[in-house]
Amino acid sequence: MRANWRVKRSVLAGASALALSVVVATPALADEPSGGLEEIQMPGDVEIIEGVAPAPGTVEPLAGGMRKAAAVSGACLGSTSIYGAKGCYQPGGDIVWSRDTEKDGLSAAVGIYTDYGRPAAVCINTLGADTWATCNKDYRENGNVRLRILRYNGDNGKFYQPESWSGWIPVDGRY
Repeated sequence: MRANWRVKRSVLAGASALALSVVVATPALADEPSGGLEEIQMPGDVEIIEGVAPAPGTVEPLAGGMRKAAAVSGACLGSTSIYGAKGCYQPGGDIVWSRDTEKDGLSAAVGIYTDYGRPAAVCINTLGADTWATCNKDYRENGNVRLRILRYNGDNGKFYQPESWSGWIPVDGRY
């Protein structure tokens, strides 16, 4: 009879644990539908730079060129993209390129970070969909930069995911 009591107690404990796991594992209802934009916090000292249209006749980046010859050929390095945005870095002028690839009301944003402590900057393309914008910065030739591709809402000044990071890119273009 005592063994029968232990079996009943084990079954009751197992059923209680199962009921508790169902309650805990059930997700709460969200205030907003999933798939919405998720805001990204940027460093407080980030410099926001509005990109400008490339000069007429300028060859678009990512048109080719080998990595070793990037400084000579003008190739764009560190090409990184997400839904709605692309970006790359062109040595020999320290030009950051930002391309908006979607007509959705958001702008492409390319964050630029260094390995030597310079405050971050973000190149914003507000020229519209299917356009390139450039931001001309001056970086230390023996340093490296890293790009962070984001989306930007000019109406509220906020940055959003998706995001993607490039690897470290030598400022002089020589790997």
